[in-house]
Amino acid sequence: MLTKSQGRNKSWEEKYPFIKPASSFSDGNRDYDYIIVGGGAAGCPLAATLSQNFRVLLLERGDVQFDNVNVSYFNNFVKNLRDTSPKSASQPFVSTDGVANIRAKALGGGTCINAGFYSRASPRFIREAYWDAKLAYESYTWIEKQIVYQPNIKRFQMAFLNSLLEAGVLPFNGITYDHLNGTKISGTIFDEFNRRHTAANLLASANAKNLEVLIHATVKKLVITKKGKKVIVTGVEFEDEDHNQHHAILSNGTKSEIILSSGTIGSPQILLLSGIGPREDLLKLNISMVLDNEFVGKNMFDCSTNVAFLPIQGTVGIYPPQVVGIAKEGVYLEALGGLRVQGQVIRFNREHDSTKRMLTRINTKNEVKKDSYNKSNGRSYIFSTVSKPISRGQMNLTSNSVHDQPLVTFNYYSCKEDLSICVSGLRLLRKLVRSKSFMNFTNNNHHKEAMGQCQLDGKDDYESLELLCKNTLRTFYHYHGGCNVGRVVNNEYKVYGVDRLRVIDGSIFNESPGTNPQATIMMIGRYMGVKILTDRIGTEDGM
Repeated sequence: MLTKSQGRNKSWEEKYPFIKPASSFSDGNRDYDYIIVGGGAAGCPLAATLSQNFRVLLLERGDVQFDNVNVSYFNNFVKNLRDTSPKSASQPFVSTDGVANIRAKALGGGTCINAGFYSRASPRFIREAYWDAKLAYESYTWIEKQIVYQPNIKRFQMAFLNSLLEAGVLPFNGITYDHLNGTKISGTIFDEFNRRHTAANLLASANAKNLEVLIHATVKKLVITKKGKKVIVTGVEFEDEDHNQHHAILSNGTKSEIILSSGTIGSPQILLLSGIGPREDLLKLNISMVLDNEFVGKNMFDCSTNVAFLPIQGTVGIYPPQVVGIAKEGVYLEALGGLRVQGQVIRFNREHDSTKRMLTRINTKNEVKKDSYNKSNGRSYIFSTVSKPISRGQMNLTSNSVHDQPLVTFNYYSCKEDLSICVSGLRLLRKLVRSKSFMNFTNNNHHKEAMGQCQLDGKDDYESLELLCKNTLRTFYHYHGGCNVGRVVNNEYKVYGVDRLRVIDGSIFNESPGTNPQATIMMIGRYMGVKILTDRIGTEDGM
């Protein structure tokens, strides 16, 4: 006789019985060996790993996204980013630079809203992070066995791949997750049906008896005590979906810890609200000083991006990025087909003389609906991203409330070297669209449009391209910093001057890892989970 759950797919509530609303929490009912703040790309694998041997509480301010079709399917990628409903995985913000951006608000974090491209960090990055290469490899493969897929390359992505090779982005490295200079096909968290698999799916590997996951749990600050000169965290204060206040406490063991995994904006924000940060900044907001650290919320950066729009004859289908060019010029090149990307983009026009081309800038929000490109799904975009920006900015609280969005400044192109690399990227984009591989795709009959575009009269001198870089600046959502190693945390990601507190997420990085950071952020969650277990209980009982 079939049981109720047999013969059908289990609901997420059955598969993840430990995920509950924050309002279900009973204060004082139990303590925890580890409290993880933030159920994102790092927090989920970290919680799943630590739960194998210890009691873990994972607090996530967002919702569960397993049943959200905007999150689940790549066809809804743009809808997902624009969604402002209460269940949305996306929280928009605009940096003080004037660039629209997004932070994740969901169990699974950025893996719920990104384009899914999966690529590891380089051996150099791993070496300079002082990670154990063997454990890093094992941690990557742990992720890959559960939620990473090899893409099915279609016609448009193959044309993009060939255009990269024609433009000199060599060698071709085939299908690989490794970070290798040249052109390659990499992994994706979208399966063959274009269905997304996120970091939240990694919670299936948890020990359900040891794990509690609370959604709609907004952490307001850390609970901190002082013993002489010692600063010790003992728990967290958080708010549930009904705005009721709760306290979660650590067990008395000296190795029990609170781990912030709330991302580049969330983790430094919580430190600041808890009184850990620059003295002057905190006193202005009447936040009681606990520990003066001038670097909290500083040294933040974003990988600036410029996007070229290409008209395509016929339909190209809707597929996530599958190919990347890692160019010696210092940029990463990726492409999307079939989607409408809003915002400032670069258009490469052909006039009647097919040998004459010009760069133009348009705002796609103002595109005319009768435009011939809109008659089909024939839209494609190529992204050029500065891989290692030197320009640095900061985050500043606007109040002492966690609900108020901080001000974020990235100071794009404050370092001239970043602007020079952007110009090199634009010149590469020109080579790509002039390649033979794209000749059959672009619409030869298209003439100059009158759509409010700002033309550069075909100039490709350095000053004109610098201007184009600035005028078409946008984000690829790869931003980091705020809790950097060597300034806020040590090489084990323990916060300087505070006992039982770590930060493990993208805010610790001084450089974005690989072409797309999600692989390494998930990896560091697994990696540090294994390392913490090994350090605490020894290799015999480790993973």
